[in-house]
Amino acid sequence: MNSDTPKIPFAMAILPIILMVGAMLVTIVIFEGSPHIPLAFGTVVAALVAWKHGYKWQQIEESIYSGIKLALPAVVIIMLVGVAIGAWIGGGVVASMIYYGLKILSPSLFLVSITLICAVVSIAIGSSWSTMGTIGIAGMGIGISMGIPAPMVAGAVISGSYFGDKLSPLSDTTNLAAGLTGTDLFEHIKHMLYTTIPGLLIALAVYWYLGLSFTAGDTEFEKINATMAILQESFVISPWLLLIPVFVIFLVTRKVPALPALFVGISLGFLSQIFIQGGSVADAVKALQTGFSIETGNEMVDGLFNRGGLESMMYTVSMTIVAMTLGGVLENTGMLKAIVEKIISKSKSAKSLIPTTISSCFLTNATCSEQYISVVVPARMFANSYKEKGLHSKNLSRALEDGGTLTSVFIPWNTCGVFILATLGVHALEYAPYAVLNFAVPMLSIVFALTGFSIVKLQGTDQLDEVNNEDAIEATREVHKANI
Repeated sequence: MNSDTPKIPFAMAILPIILMVGAMLVTIVIFEGSPHIPLAFGTVVAALVAWKHGYKWQQIEESIYSGIKLALPAVVIIMLVGVAIGAWIGGGVVASMIYYGLKILSPSLFLVSITLICAVVSIAIGSSWSTMGTIGIAGMGIGISMGIPAPMVAGAVISGSYFGDKLSPLSDTTNLAAGLTGTDLFEHIKHMLYTTIPGLLIALAVYWYLGLSFTAGDTEFEKINATMAILQESFVISPWLLLIPVFVIFLVTRKVPALPALFVGISLGFLSQIFIQGGSVADAVKALQTGFSIETGNEMVDGLFNRGGLESMMYTVSMTIVAMTLGGVLENTGMLKAIVEKIISKSKSAKSLIPTTISSCFLTNATCSEQYISVVVPARMFANSYKEKGLHSKNLSRALEDGGTLTSVFIPWNTCGVFILATLGVHALEYAPYAVLNFAVPMLSIVFALTGFSIVKLQGTDQLDEVNNEDAIEATREVHKANI
C-alpha cells in the first residue's frame, strides 16, 4: 500500500469482520447453512467501506482478484486430491491400506500410532496436505472401522501431519517464516522444538488416554473381521497396491512438485481400477469425475468408499474462492493492517509481544482465510516491534508458525479447514477438540513468553530485518508456485 493510498481507521476496518462473523453465526447456528453467503456478505461490506474511504472500484476489484489469485494453487491441489481419492478408492489402494491397517494396528493404540505415522511422513515430505491426502484417508477408514469416532481420528491425523509440516526443512511455511524474519532456517527449526515437542507429547498422552476406551473385545474383533471380509469381497486386496502411495511419497521426498506427484498417483490408481480391479474404462473415468460408487449392504463401508472425484471438491473450491475475495479486500485496502496495528499498540512489553503476535496470526487466519497470509502479514507488521523490544528474530519466526500455521485448521472457511473437510470428511468444529497439537503448541508458546522460558534476546550486532510489503507478497507468491 503506497503512502498516498487512502487510510481506513480501525473502527471502520473492523466493521466488515464483525458483520461477517455475526452473519456467519446466524447462518450456521440458526439456519444450518454454509459459510459461503456470510463470507460474500463480508466482502460486500469491506468493498463498501473501502469505496467510502476513497478507493476506486477498479482498485477494489483488483483486490478481489488478487485474493483469488493467491488461492489458485490451493484450489488446484484441492481438485487433484478429489480426483486422487476417486482413483485410489476405485483402484483398491484405499481398501488395501485399510485392510492391512486393520490387521496390524490395535484399537487402543491406534490414535497414538496414526499420529506418529503422519508425523514421520510429513517430516519426510514437508507437507501436511499431502500427508492427510494419502495416509490420512486410510487412517480415517481404519479408525472408523475400529469403532473410533471420526473426529478423534481426524484430530490425530491433523496433529501428526502438522507436526512434520511445522518442523520439516522441506515445508513451505517453515521456509517462509524463517525467510520473512531473516532467521537461519535450522535455527528457526531448533527454536520451534521448545514448543512443538512438548505439544506432541501432550497430544500423544491425550490420544493414549482416549485409546483406553477402545480396547478391542470380541464384539469389536467381529466388526473388524466383518469389515475385512467385505473389503475382500468388494476389492482385489494386494500389498502391491500399497506401492502407489509409497511411490507418491517418494516422489515428494525427491522434491518433485505436488501436482506432478499427485498426477502420477492418479494415473496409477486409474490403471489399477481397470487392470487389477477389473473395472471398465467408463467406470474408472466416472470415479475421477463423480467419485467411486459401491453398495455392499454395510452402511459404514459404503460411507467410507462412496466418495472422491472432482465434483466432490466443488463445495470446497467455491468456499475457498469466496473466502479469498474477503481476504483480498481486507489485505490490499489496508484494513487488515489497521487492525493489526491497533493490536500492536496494546502490546507494551516484550512479554506481551509474542501472545499478541499469536493472536494476530489467528485473527488473520479467520479474516483472510489463508495460512500463508497469517504468516506474511504479522511478519511484516511485527518485525520492528521485536527489534525495538530487543528480541531475536527466531522468537518472531516461531510465534508466526505457532499462531499461524497451526491455528489455520480451526477456521472452517480457511483454506486448510475446507481442505480437511473435503479430504477427511470431518468439519472443523467437530475435530477441533481432538487436534491437540494444534492448540497445545500456541498455548505453550504463550506460557513460555509470559514466563520468559526459551525467549532469546538480541546480542551484539544481531538484527531483525524489517520486512518490506512487496517482498512479503512476492515471497508468498513464490511459496505458492513451489507447491505446484
